[in-house]
Amino acid sequence: MIKLGLIGAGGIGRMHTDIIMNQIPGAEIVAVSDISAENRAKITDQYPSVKSFDDPHELIKSSLTDAVIVTTWDRTHEEFVTASIRAGKHVFCEKPLADTKKACVNIMEAEIAAGKRYLTVGFMRRYDSGYVQVKEAIDSGRIGRPLLLHEQHRNAHPTGEKHTTDMSANGALVHEFDITRWLTGDEYETAQLICPRSTRNADEDLIDPQMVILRTKGGIHVDLEIYMNCIYGYDIHCEVVGEEGCASLPDPANAVIREKGARLYKIDPVWVNRFADAYVTEMRDWIKCVEKDSLTGPSAWDGYAAAAAAEACTRSRLAGGQVVKVEMMDKPEFYR
Repeated sequence: MIKLGLIGAGGIGRMHTDIIMNQIPGAEIVAVSDISAENRAKITDQYPSVKSFDDPHELIKSSLTDAVIVTTWDRTHEEFVTASIRAGKHVFCEKPLADTKKACVNIMEAEIAAGKRYLTVGFMRRYDSGYVQVKEAIDSGRIGRPLLLHEQHRNAHPTGEKHTTDMSANGALVHEFDITRWLTGDEYETAQLICPRSTRNADEDLIDPQMVILRTKGGIHVDLEIYMNCIYGYDIHCEVVGEEGCASLPDPANAVIREKGARLYKIDPVWVNRFADAYVTEMRDWIKCVEKDSLTGPSAWDGYAAAAAAEACTRSRLAGGQVVKVEMMDKPEFYR
């Protein structure tokens, strides 16, 4: 039985807890820490066997825990992830890996110094059946070499702490930054962030929606839309245009209803519904990797690459939408 400590008992932390406790034999949450005693109680009341820790570092060091899950605010990820690595414990960190590119470098340096991979980053879209089908269409050569990618990321409204303009790229679009690299096997060369007219449904200080144009080193053109206040639901799309065909992400499997002169199907209101199966598959895969002491999921390098793309987008926005270089270090041999 893999005994897990959870740091961060907010909504996604509680979701991971429910998945592990109810759907994954061979693992259990045994400890929880959160800055909010009320959040900790939401877990310990439901699962009385879970021990509550005021200090997350005591949870990391505790002999109770074999591995750690970090689902706290983005700006705290570096602290808890590096502490887990230095304690010699596998750690699963929700995306983004960290809120700055430098913090991601610090995490990589800690892992390299430890001498083996301890970290998995929570880019759960790699485990979604639709994205897996799109990748298979690319890797098999069925649609030819990818030329263009069109991607869309829409939320009915932001959740959690106050959403800022930078968070659209640094927090939300990191999913697209990662999944595009995973689909194409290519790294980014340039980035451009374009700010159209903002919706009246956003906070006055939030630029929303935003458009991002990326070019990969292999010459693939990628356009991304991020719209955090679309109102109507959570709506994700991806189309890969190849030399000999196209592959598109299928819509969620909801029934199509014909009524009152309309043909309708449900659009999920929130992300947790759209990717529910992917979260379970992701966590099962991570637990198996921890049991084998051999990680295969998204790495610290993947977290760093997403942070580099996000940073370039911020630089482009501050430069009035100019095309800028995505600045990345050489990939360490450790992650090759």
